[in-house]
Amino acid sequence: MRDLHQPRDPARHNGLLALLPAQDFSRLAPHLEWLPMRLGETVHEPGRELRYGYFPTTAIVSLVYILASGASAEQASIGNEGLVGMPLLLGGNTTVSTSVVQTAGHAYRVPGRVLKEMFVESPEFQRLLLRYTQVLVTQVAQTAVCNRGHSIEQQLCRWLLAMLDRGVTGELVVTQELVANALGVRSEGVTEAAGRLQRAGIISYRRGHISVQDRARLETGSCECYGVVKDEVKRLLAGYRAR
Repeated sequence: MRDLHQPRDPARHNGLLALLPAQDFSRLAPHLEWLPMRLGETVHEPGRELRYGYFPTTAIVSLVYILASGASAEQASIGNEGLVGMPLLLGGNTTVSTSVVQTAGHAYRVPGRVLKEMFVESPEFQRLLLRYTQVLVTQVAQTAVCNRGHSIEQQLCRWLLAMLDRGVTGELVVTQELVANALGVRSEGVTEAAGRLQRAGIISYRRGHISVQDRARLETGSCECYGVVKDEVKRLLAGYRAR
């Protein structure tokens, strides 16, 4: 029986699905399994074979590297613009990162074998996913630069803007630990930075809940890394046209 909350048109809720040519989407559609993704849920674990790819609709998944010491830092985050599980298509089948749900919501799950077959057999599917790979590479590189060169407050502004761009509205429910892991900082640092933004009237913050009050000032408080990644997404995907 159909879930009443399931979107009738998957292509309207994920950017990559929306860009697929009709023939490729028709081939993929029967394999799309709509499912909930819970906050903090682990989607992929390092060293284990990836069996599925995920096209998020309302969920956001963070790719996190965890050191032997237990310290961690986000390499990239993926929302309704992308696909979780790119190593499936690049020949690796495993990853060194942990994919963890950063914002609860839903996603479409697809068996890895289906994605692999389409990547080999469809030039358009391959071209689109290679473009998205470049988007991910840009995000990973820019995140490394940001973590090294910008303040926690700037990083938090960047991170919140990325959430807003992926359709998060109203109140963002996220644990302090997940935000700290995403930024690669201590929880106390997140608390202090969020407190400063709240006193400035930019956000409203209480443990586990963040809502943005003034997006314009949030953009002013962010670093250039936000714009670099956003522009690359626009250049590579927003203007994409099937041949």
